[in-house]
Amino acid sequence: MQRILLIVAFLAISCVLMAKKPGKTYQNPVINYSLPDPSIIKGEDGYYYLYATEDIKHLPIHRSKDLVEWEFVGTAFTKDTRPNFEPKGGLWAPDINKIGDKYVLYYSMSVWGGEGTCGIGCATADKPEGPFTDHGKMFRSNEINVQNSIDPFYIGDGGKKYLFWGSFRGIYGIELSDDGLSVKKGAKLRQVAGTAYEGTYIHKKDGYYYFFASIGTCCEGLKSTYTTVVGRSKKLFGPYIDKSGKKMLDNHHEVLIQKNEAFVGVGHNSEIVTDKAGNDWMFYHAVSTKRPEGRVLMMDKVEWKGGWPSVAGNSPSTESARPVF
Repeated sequence: MQRILLIVAFLAISCVLMAKKPGKTYQNPVINYSLPDPSIIKGEDGYYYLYATEDIKHLPIHRSKDLVEWEFVGTAFTKDTRPNFEPKGGLWAPDINKIGDKYVLYYSMSVWGGEGTCGIGCATADKPEGPFTDHGKMFRSNEINVQNSIDPFYIGDGGKKYLFWGSFRGIYGIELSDDGLSVKKGAKLRQVAGTAYEGTYIHKKDGYYYFFASIGTCCEGLKSTYTTVVGRSKKLFGPYIDKSGKKMLDNHHEVLIQKNEAFVGVGHNSEIVTDKAGNDWMFYHAVSTKRPEGRVLMMDKVEWKGGWPSVAGNSPSTESARPVF
């Protein structure tokens, strides 16, 4: 009897320890409800904070310490603080950054099909979870002469600050003010990619700028054709090219992530996050073929081969080794 009790006690303790220790793998989707257009940043508190489109009224915020287990912490805006420069407009495609001592959140504001009046605004906070103070509109499409001005992406380079944006009407970039909250006076607008793209993200690595974007349709459920693509350049403003030297200005690119039997509509990737082992990870959204409601949050490891990024199988994983933290 004593031996049996000891065995039972040992098994109970083992179960507790196993429950506390995370598994060696994770499964996609990492969040199984709709969180399109993810953007991510690491806060000073050690958490990674993720922002997404889905709540078009307020923009939801989640946080995690291991990129796998996420908790909802609030929204960037409330009913009283949300931007209002586009009447009845939704908030789309947030892009979070740390500029100086402020967290700066760029966002799109548009009604569906409002390519002429949609625009990009910004808000700031002292902490990544907010509260965010809206600074309002930076520009509208018809004010900056870029039709469909949505999907902002910020990058600092060479001591200067830049914003890139656009959606299937060309991708453009321009220099910002020192605080990143407005377009620099006299700055020149420059086109960097053609009319096949939206969801811009630029990543600098080993002397190259890698231009990630999405092609196809984002929001047609199981019929969505969204695909994540990439090109590279030695200069921030290009020309960005594919492996054969053809330009993204002419809508040429390399495919990074495409659909498979489990997920379709794969695109609008986040910033690349590096774990403690030096592995690179990318978030994006997809439509699950098993549960096609919404666009769920996905994560996959990015490997670098011959100077180009790749994802295993060029398509979403269902189960993979976890990031190392």
